[in-house]
Amino acid sequence: MASTNDLKNGMVLKLEGGQLWSVVEFQHVKPGKGPAFVRTKLKNVLSGKVVDKTFNAGVKVETATVDKRDMQFSYMDGEYFVFMDMETYDQLHIDRKAVGDAANFLVEGFTATVAQHEGEVLFVELPAAVELTIAETEPGLQGDRSTGGTKPATLETGHQIQVPLFITTGEKIKVDTRTSDYLGRVNS
Repeated sequence: MASTNDLKNGMVLKLEGGQLWSVVEFQHVKPGKGPAFVRTKLKNVLSGKVVDKTFNAGVKVETATVDKRDMQFSYMDGEYFVFMDMETYDQLHIDRKAVGDAANFLVEGFTATVAQHEGEVLFVELPAAVELTIAETEPGLQGDRSTGGTKPATLETGHQIQVPLFITTGEKIKVDTRTSDYLGRVNS
């Protein structure tokens, strides 16, 4: 249990029927009239839904212990992603639903943060940007410039993104894992 005065970004709360909510933003408000309160923006850990919730200041809220560990993606086993704990070398089979959009950017050997609560995998979190190779894209045309348009490209993971016209097959690029946006070339 914690007080609403102790809230911090990233803290996970257990609210309404045992659902887990992560604190995205919080603000202590002390109006001229009436009691103080805490305005929060909460994100459902499983569904990703974001809601605004207001608590009276000093109210007790139940916190959840979420164990976050860095694990290395090893391989696919049918519908399961197999991750290895870098400290204990234990293997963990995680289903596609828990991996979510991170599946679009996972290559063998990548390190990701795996969050667990009471032995259940909640989500897999990748760094903000990853380096991937272009598996296939149409060739650029003479006169294509960096300020020009974009074209579809398939990454080595099979995920398709939009890249500038001058990017060619086999190039290594940096991709934003949150938005699937092209961030730039990687100099080898």
